[in-house]
Amino acid sequence: MITQPYHLYIERSDPTKNMARFYAMSIHPNLFGEACLTRCWGRIGTTGQIMSHHFETEREAVVLFLDLLRQKKRRGYAAAIRHSRNDS
Repeated sequence: MITQPYHLYIERSDPTKNMARFYAMSIHPNLFGEACLTRCWGRIGTTGQIMSHHFETEREAVVLFLDLLRQKKRRGYAAAIRHSRNDS
């Protein structure tokens, strides 16, 4: 059972290199009650690619979640401010 929600959305942009990437992760239970870490990444504005990892415990999933977060932060990804369509 997952004790708390885990969701992350970060971006890396560099207009001089025409780079606009996103990376998203979440941990949620699968149908069998196991922890599932789902990752999605790609160019901003596209669907991107998706990969899922299944673990017996939430702790195992959190370890990978935090490790991937550290890797992305070292590569220059940062939290993105997402605006709703109703913002002016």
